[in-house]
Amino acid sequence: MTDSVPHPGERPTRKRVNHYGTGRVALLDAAVRVVARGGLRKLTYRAVAEEAGVTHGLVVHHFGSRDALIEEAVTHAIRASLHSSALDIGTGRAADFAGGLPDMVDSGPELQAFQYELLLEARRRPELLAHLRALYEEYFQASARELDRILPGTVSRGLSRLVFAALEGLVLHQLVFGEREVTEEALGELRALLEARAAEG
Repeated sequence: MTDSVPHPGERPTRKRVNHYGTGRVALLDAAVRVVARGGLRKLTYRAVAEEAGVTHGLVVHHFGSRDALIEEAVTHAIRASLHSSALDIGTGRAADFAGGLPDMVDSGPELQAFQYELLLEARRRPELLAHLRALYEEYFQASARELDRILPGTVSRGLSRLVFAALEGLVLHQLVFGEREVTEEALGELRALLEARAAEG
């Protein structure tokens, strides 16, 4: 950080420090953090600008409307979570299933909290539901693809959704209670069940 040199009689001024960057992704990350801390009602251009260390006008320039900011932040959060969860790694081995889940929660708790905040808000604001459902389909499909690789035959939608619900519950509990070891134990049990079902087939 550098200070400007003051003229005689002027107070020194400091340059504004931007800890997160000014790009679109940095602004989306800032929006995620704002919502994770204070809920969707706290999401304003000014709050995002302050969190990112940029001007209010830059946020307006990138997104144009609050709804566009919300939609892009949801997409960003789910894609980032999918990438870090290793949910769809393609090995076809039950022992590898959801291997990145505990790390995903530890490394990005704001992403997870943001998504849960949006899910709850969608009950009050139905206009959010269609967008959230479309994006959650990415989670459902990633889980179903990996189960199809692990298990013989066709995996039913009910089984796929049951497994995903277990994973989502583990994420929520680790996020709230911080018990990573419980998540890992539960994932071990889930993998054992998948291995047993694969062996039956």
